[in-house]
Amino acid sequence: MSDAILALRAAIQTRLAADAALTTLIGPGRIHDEAPRAMRGLYVTHGEAEASDWSTGTERGCEQEFNLYVWAAESASSRQALEAAGLIVAALDEAEFTVAGHALVNLRWLSSRLAREARKGVPFVMIRFRAVTETL
Repeated sequence: MSDAILALRAAIQTRLAADAALTTLIGPGRIHDEAPRAMRGLYVTHGEAEASDWSTGTERGCEQEFNLYVWAAESASSRQALEAAGLIVAALDEAEFTVAGHALVNLRWLSSRLAREARKGVPFVMIRFRAVTETL
């Protein structure tokens, strides 16, 4: 199960880093597993992931629901965060790409939510997806 989560995260990170429109908006090297300290501007982080068994009688599978976060720290705005979130959804919703050691059966956007971080009031967009993978 954890290998499916890690493999999907890596594949998503690679796909988003290769998206020219997203890179133009947020800048290169701004997609992270966890938020770097003192980051400014727009950046993307992986969030919560929940995995469950999706095996069939013949194939081992994993269903995941996971979040990506677009942060708008310091000079960035919630409008820019929403624009970046839209590009992420366009890049990932029903996309087909390689996931190491797994076959991506489907990947679908579930929801997006604009909010503000409670402590500092930093705007962010939480994007929720559902993916199903089968072990190769």
